[in-house]
Amino acid sequence: MTAQLTEPSTRAWQADPYADALRVGRGPLYLRRHDGWLLPLEVERWCAEPDAADDTVLARCTGPVLDVGCGPGRLVAALARLGRTALGVDVTPEAVARTVRAGGSALCRSVFDPLPGEGGWGTVMLIDGNIGIGGDPAGLLRRAGELTAPGGCLLVEVATADVDERVEVSVEDGNGGRGTAFRWARLGARALRAEARAAGWTPYDTWQTAGRQFVHLTR
Repeated sequence: MTAQLTEPSTRAWQADPYADALRVGRGPLYLRRHDGWLLPLEVERWCAEPDAADDTVLARCTGPVLDVGCGPGRLVAALARLGRTALGVDVTPEAVARTVRAGGSALCRSVFDPLPGEGGWGTVMLIDGNIGIGGDPAGLLRRAGELTAPGGCLLVEVATADVDERVEVSVEDGNGGRGTAFRWARLGARALRAEARAAGWTPYDTWQTAGRQFVHLTR
């Protein structure tokens, strides 16, 4: 199961359009669905300092923190500056390099690979739509449960729309560059809470700020 979940997405996120966008710190960059629908990816925000919405996430972090799909590492670096133990994991080498340059710690690895501190992370984060990783939210939520310490929490950013979809997408730069197709998922708060309960998580809180929505889950 691990290979099926990780290999296509790993190859896709290492593709040139995404890596190139991180390298220069800006888009345009999109996820394109098979029917032509485009989801803009907020590369500039990811590469900037944490914003007000990010601050609400950081304030809820307890214990050592694992940021799954950390991207260029703004949250990991912010936690490091606060003297917190935090690790980012991302399948894209350029994302890991940017995280380290920003002062954070990161590994170039899939969340489904063996990771340090399994079962001991006080907080696991799936921010910036990363509940979509692998196109299998149920599997990802179960994996997050393996990583989290008893009594720990999972902080998930969800779509603001009431959506529940598993789709095939590719990363595109709007100028003809396109990565390998891979499976992705988009969930709103209601769908996330249902999947979370089935995976052994308890919904604790949901909040919205600055046009973004988050769900706090506990073990």
